[in-house]
Amino acid sequence: MKSTYYVLVGLLFLSFLGCRKQYEAPIPYTFTNTPGAGRFTKPTRLAMEGVYGVTDGSDQFGEQVALKWTYVINGADTTHFLSIFTGVDVGFFNLQGESKADTLTLTGYWRKLVNTETGRTQLTVHMKHNGQLQRFSGRLAAGDTLVIDGTYGNKAEEPAKKLTLKYRRPLNPKPFAILAHRSGGRTSDLLSVSENSVEIVKMASRLGATGIEIDVRYTKDGIPILYHDNTLNLRLIQKNGLDGDIEKYTYQQLQTFVRLINGERIPTLEEVLETVINNTTLSFVWLDTKYIGPMDKVQAIQQKFLQRAAQAGRQLQIVIGLPTQGAVDAYKALPNKSNTPILCELDTAITQSLGARIWAPRWTLGPQTDEVLAMKARGHTVYVWTLDEPKFIEQFISEGRFEGILSNYSPVVAYYHYTGQ
Repeated sequence: MKSTYYVLVGLLFLSFLGCRKQYEAPIPYTFTNTPGAGRFTKPTRLAMEGVYGVTDGSDQFGEQVALKWTYVINGADTTHFLSIFTGVDVGFFNLQGESKADTLTLTGYWRKLVNTETGRTQLTVHMKHNGQLQRFSGRLAAGDTLVIDGTYGNKAEEPAKKLTLKYRRPLNPKPFAILAHRSGGRTSDLLSVSENSVEIVKMASRLGATGIEIDVRYTKDGIPILYHDNTLNLRLIQKNGLDGDIEKYTYQQLQTFVRLINGERIPTLEEVLETVINNTTLSFVWLDTKYIGPMDKVQAIQQKFLQRAAQAGRQLQIVIGLPTQGAVDAYKALPNKSNTPILCELDTAITQSLGARIWAPRWTLGPQTDEVLAMKARGHTVYVWTLDEPKFIEQFISEGRFEGILSNYSPVVAYYHYTGQ
């Protein structure tokens, strides 16, 4: 009977693959992922980072933007990307350097997450010296100003509209945790990769994140995996004939028959933490407790990868989130709680009683100024979640009380943080 079940489900899986809805905001540019960045050396990249005024293109992208370089590691190779955060309609650019001998050229795409607007971009880096635009050699003399100009287009059309960025000042250097929800972003925002996938973890820093929150559940056979909802549903996965609670299925069943919206497999917690350490520069991982049951397996994986990070020389925090009383009870039931960093979302009294070093209230409770200042005075770190409204993101950052924001819109958090003064 069991073999007949697998054959039937497999046939359903194959029959539905051709029925997937067409992606509604396709990336109009293919990254080469060439290691290095041509003539974009480290000093050049550092000189380029900063807040820029926008002249041509301000009607589309706003009056100022923030430029930040990130990279992805693949074994011995490192691929660098330039992100531009616009602050308008959750807009961002993802660009890479072209290996050209005579100019510093960037190509890629722009996107707005509140709609399906996207397009291709090509930019060149210049410097303004004695009032004249010149090729940027990587060094600036006193009085020189960086100017990045070029064109952008809509969807897959050739870039033809002018875009000009002029350097204003350095990025805000204050430490601040930009935490991306669901490992980097939501599937519903039509990103090119699915939420809670290995691929979105690799992309998270290009969307502005310095850390991620991931949703941990157990399979039927007790394997910790990443998946947000409690059921298999067409919001997150392709049609395959399976439905109901994800905990009803073994890890092998999920690997064989289930694909996330953009074709990825549901990853294990270990696969994702391996990716964080080996392929990214992320410095914080928040393990959101979506599962019901003992915490010992998640704790063991946390300990394993904290040790791995330390051995690799990585300054990486991996914390277990406690969002409910059930999660608190599971934590209390652990026989050994030493070296188990936790984050508590409940009230300050519970947070202190558990010895949690991080308190993370929900943003709908408001600024909670007195509570936040009191917790910080006691040595606690205070984050707020899940905040997506730009005006409140700007307010919470400008007030300077919270030390990090968890958001589905990490490009907005990055924009307001880096352009702050």
